[in-house]
Amino acid sequence: MLNEPAPSADSLRTPGGLDRRSFFRVVAEAAAAIGLSAAGAEKLAAAVGKGPKPSVIWLHYQECTGCTESLLRTSHPGLAELVLDLISLDYHETLMAAAGKQAEAALAAAMRKNAGKYICIVEGAIPLAHNGAYMQIGGRNGVDIVSEVAKSAALVIAIGSCASWGGLPSADPNPTGAVGVHEVLPGKTVIKLPGCPPNPYILLGVALQFATMGKLPALDAEGRPKFAYGRIIHEHCPRRPHFDAGRFAEQFGDEGHRLGYCLYKLGCKGPATHASCSTNQFCEVVDAWPIGLGAPCFGCTEKALAFRAPLYQTVPIERVQPPATYPAITAEHGSVSSVATSLAGLAAGALLGASTKVARMLKDENPDEGEKEGRP
Repeated sequence: MLNEPAPSADSLRTPGGLDRRSFFRVVAEAAAAIGLSAAGAEKLAAAVGKGPKPSVIWLHYQECTGCTESLLRTSHPGLAELVLDLISLDYHETLMAAAGKQAEAALAAAMRKNAGKYICIVEGAIPLAHNGAYMQIGGRNGVDIVSEVAKSAALVIAIGSCASWGGLPSADPNPTGAVGVHEVLPGKTVIKLPGCPPNPYILLGVALQFATMGKLPALDAEGRPKFAYGRIIHEHCPRRPHFDAGRFAEQFGDEGHRLGYCLYKLGCKGPATHASCSTNQFCEVVDAWPIGLGAPCFGCTEKALAFRAPLYQTVPIERVQPPATYPAITAEHGSVSSVATSLAGLAAGALLGASTKVARMLKDENPDEGEKEGRP
C-alpha cells in the first residue's frame, strides 16, 4: 500500500528473528565478552551487519564433543542467533541433519562455494598411528580429510586441547599416535584455542574479527590469542589474596577449603596455566569453572600439564609477586576524637608488645640464626 509507513530499522529482522537493534546488541555483547573496547565492539557489530556471514566448516576427530557442547550453551548470543545471524555453519557432523552421502555432499558443496574464504574449525586430535587407521570416515582417513579441507580454507582454528596439541588422546602411551592439527598441516597457520573445553566466546571473537576485519588477534608463542591466554590464572584468581596471605587449604573439606583459601597445596595448576577462566566464565554462570567450584585448576590449556602432570602435584609459580590491582583501602577523611586517639595508642602498644613477644619466641626456637647474623 502506498500509504503504509516505511519499515523502521528496528522492524527489519534477521533470519534468526532478531530485529536490527537486538542484532547489534548481540554482536556487541559477544565482542565485549572477548575483551574488545566499546569502540571495537561497535566496529565489529557494524562490519558483521554489512558483510556476508563467514562460512564455517567444522570437523570432528578424536574428542568427546565437549567443545561443541559448550558452544550449544551460549546465551549471549544463543545458538540460534549464532548459527542464523552471525556465521553460516555449513558443515557440522553433530548439529547438521544430513548423514552419510548427504553429509559428504554438503561438505563438498560448502568447500566449492566458499573456496578460499571459509573458516575450518577442527575439534579433536588427529591419529597418525598405522597410517591413520584409527580414524576412518567414508573410507578415508582423518589426515587426508583435514588436509583437503584445510587446503582451501582462509583460516584454520584448532578448538580445544585435543586439536591444539593432542589433549587426552595423546596421553601416554598414546596408542593412536594422536597429535595436534598443526602437526599434519605444515606451512599452514593454525590458531589454537586450547581448553577442556575452551570458552566458546573465544572462538566467536576470533572468527568474527577475522571474517569482518580481515585480521587475527595478537598471538603468543604457542599460537594462542593473547586476549584469552596472555595471563596466567594465578594473576586474577579470586583466591589469590589468600595465597599472598599464606592461607591454604590443606585437604578437601577442611576449614580452609570451606573458607575459600588458596588451592595451591592441593595441586592447583593455576600458577602455570594461561587461560581466562576466572574472568570469562562458562554459560554466564558465576563461578562456573573449577576453582570457582572448589576444585584445583587442572592446567587443561597447557601441553606440559594436562593429562601429564599428576593431579595433586604442585607446579612452579611463574609470577610470585602479588598483583598491583587490589582495590585500595582508604578511610573517609574527618576529625579524629580524643577517644579514638587513645584507643589507637592502646592498639599500637598492644601490637608492639605482641610483635616483640613473637620475635623472642622465634629467636628461642632458632638460637643459631641470631649468632650467625651477629645479633645479640
